[in-house]
Amino acid sequence: MSMSSQDRKPLSVSQAMSIAKRALESCTLCLIGEVSEVSNKPGYKAVYFTVKDKGASMPCMMWMNRFRATGVDLRVGSLVIMTGRFTLYAPKGRMNFDVFSLKPAGEGDLRQRVADLAKRLQREGLMEQSRKRSIPLYPTKIGVVTSPRGAAIHDVLRTLRRRYPMGHVYVAGVPVEGDQAPKHLIEGIRCVCSAGVDVVVLVRGGGSFEDLMPFNDEHLAREIAASPVPVITGIGHEPDTSIADMVSDLRASTPTAAAEAIGPDILSIRSDLDQHCERMERVLTYRLDQTSAILDRYASAPFFRDAHLLYGNEAQALDILGDRLQRALPLHMTQENERIKGYQSRVSHIGASLLQHDKEALLMRAHRLDDLSPLSIIMRGYAIAQTDQGSVIASINDVHKGSLATVTVSDGSIQCEVLGSTQGTPASSVASSIQSGSARSMQAKGNENGRQ
Repeated sequence: MSMSSQDRKPLSVSQAMSIAKRALESCTLCLIGEVSEVSNKPGYKAVYFTVKDKGASMPCMMWMNRFRATGVDLRVGSLVIMTGRFTLYAPKGRMNFDVFSLKPAGEGDLRQRVADLAKRLQREGLMEQSRKRSIPLYPTKIGVVTSPRGAAIHDVLRTLRRRYPMGHVYVAGVPVEGDQAPKHLIEGIRCVCSAGVDVVVLVRGGGSFEDLMPFNDEHLAREIAASPVPVITGIGHEPDTSIADMVSDLRASTPTAAAEAIGPDILSIRSDLDQHCERMERVLTYRLDQTSAILDRYASAPFFRDAHLLYGNEAQALDILGDRLQRALPLHMTQENERIKGYQSRVSHIGASLLQHDKEALLMRAHRLDDLSPLSIIMRGYAIAQTDQGSVIASINDVHKGSLATVTVSDGSIQCEVLGSTQGTPASSVASSIQSGSARSMQAKGNENGRQ
């Protein structure tokens, strides 16, 4: 016979919590949920977080040594798979799910990998705003990389045809889903760049997170960052953001928005041109009016009606100066002539005095030369004997028997042949024997002019 509830002994709170704790901890569960809160503060012995689904939420905790061993970056929005058991913290009466193991689940795992890649590329500087290039204002060649069968290509072409019809579009049709999609997307970018485009548009329509994974590829991200021309991305819808969006030069929310970002609207261009034309017309009209007023003012000036007014003062000044010059020149010339005559008289007087002194000195030197001249000696009855080479015979050793000699006297010269010589005879007693009329006789030849 069982005891009624009234006969049972009541339990204490501690006893009740202990029974509940044993019951909960005896059950190990594996569950999946989305992280909604995370508390991972320095100094804590455990990580506290909350997981939820559409109908409920559950507080969880994981000891720090277990959590660090998982290597999971636990963030709000992550979808995780956990293994653990419920436990009660009796002093506070709180229930937690004590997590033994933890790993990303499904899309949560993909998101985790994408987030890790984004952090790594950000640390490398690929997402820095300073390295991103500006989009050309009026590109002439536009490269579009997308699926040729999707709705995105039609949205882009239709938008460009409506807004910016002057651009030439180069389309690289490539797969945008599947494991090989990143490789084809890279080839498409390289293809349109080799065609010389000014900007590349990388687009695709909406889809699930898994569908957009090709645009989270690391190789594609590096290709976009290294592209020689700016890259605009329009991937998925407004909430979707891929790695390609992060490293591109301009991220648009949709393919249509990407096409609108390429160039200004043709209507806006026409409006700007009309405004510029009106402004230029006003400026040119104003300048023409100003120039016309200036020309009218010049045309009404007096000197354009009478040319003499332009140089009349100068002409009168020239006449006055000419008259003064004509009156001044004769007087000036007379004064100059008188002064020149005075100079001439002084020069003549000074020159004559200088020449007189030189004439006297020259005359004295001439008399001295005449006294010393051999001719003067010859005129007094002396003669000069010379060899046939013209040297003076000063000694009997200068000639020998048979030598020819020339004897110069006052009125000419005598050609002689030496018959002999006498040693020691005074020069005053030596006489030259002259034979005439024979072949070997001395031949006298008078030289009327004399030989100097």
